[in-house]
Amino acid sequence: MILWQTLRFAVGGLAANKVRSALTMLGVLIGVASVILLLAVGNGSSQAVKDSITSLGTNSLTVSAGSAAGGARATSSVKKLTVADAKALASDGDSSAIKSVAPVVTTSATALYGNISYSPGSIVGTYPAYFETSNQKVAHGEYFTDDDVLGSRKVAVLGATTAKQLFDTEDPVGKKIVLGGTPFTVVGVLQAKGGSGFTDPDDVVIAPLPTVQNAFTGFGPVNQILVQASSADTTTAAQSEITRVLLGTHAITDPTKADFRITNQASLLTARESTSKTFTVLLGAVAAISLLVGGIGITNIMLVTVTERTREIGIRKALGAPRAVILGQFLTESTLLSVIGAGLGVAAGIAGSHFSIVGIKPVVIPESVLGAFGIAVAIGLFFGSYPANRAASLRPIDALRHE
Repeated sequence: MILWQTLRFAVGGLAANKVRSALTMLGVLIGVASVILLLAVGNGSSQAVKDSITSLGTNSLTVSAGSAAGGARATSSVKKLTVADAKALASDGDSSAIKSVAPVVTTSATALYGNISYSPGSIVGTYPAYFETSNQKVAHGEYFTDDDVLGSRKVAVLGATTAKQLFDTEDPVGKKIVLGGTPFTVVGVLQAKGGSGFTDPDDVVIAPLPTVQNAFTGFGPVNQILVQASSADTTTAAQSEITRVLLGTHAITDPTKADFRITNQASLLTARESTSKTFTVLLGAVAAISLLVGGIGITNIMLVTVTERTREIGIRKALGAPRAVILGQFLTESTLLSVIGAGLGVAAGIAGSHFSIVGIKPVVIPESVLGAFGIAVAIGLFFGSYPANRAASLRPIDALRHE
């Protein structure tokens, strides 16, 4: 009965100043929603990076020019990767760990189809092994072949975004497009992989390596070499074989002076996940500040409430209300403010997570919802304790004399 009366008095006290109570709840709402949303953005970013990396396959390795240790050997004087390096890896008879090799050059150009002009994110020149190594699957048509590479044929496979921009609902297969003044016949369209953040892996045109070199980049070095290990278990062995072969082709005897670096998806995923976790924690810490501000707001409002209701407190104490009842009433008011505000904040945070933010689809962390709600309630108790204790400590005679 006492609990019910305390709750009833608390609700009546909050209802007496609806605007003030609403603004205080709004502060808590913003704090809770910010925590949930910002942590969801960080988690969504981490998930997008993870999906992007794992989509390449766990047995994919990337060889790039430059020393892994950086420094002087990471400069332009370092020997670049070449098609000859890729051929040496592909023809290495001592290795059973390497399944396929694909040298890659990238460039940019404007694509034309009829009166439509569009600039894809990248133009990629490579071998057919690239599609399997990078886990690119064709949705319509087919891949170009080894014969297309040997014959330097002007054929191309389009990413889903590029195909949509140039052809809309029209089937691109068999149609001709012009890339930087060179006509290409579209032989296939890739399945959409989905973009995240600021890059779109589907915004690409892929063509035979010699064709791209002849039309755009020249027959110089390649940007990177993609290598597919025979299985996920042989990735380490494949990395060792790549190192051995390239040290030989680059005439390097000391492995510590290698002028190339090899990355595999597992190590890249570990590094990116670590970075994403740090980013998520930072976002959560920033959002937590708004919860603290909401708690300070509760303190201010409750202090004002105590001051305004001093005579009421004096009357109740003069009629025999014990200290615990007064303390409980004002603690209940502050807790109600935080509970209602936190509940609305949870609803707002979950609703906001259904929309993309800066190109990222937020992924709500269930623990963050429970944690934000619990912390908000705890803040209501903590920051409401001082005003409640102040009210309960008033002497009846002093409270009744208050103007």
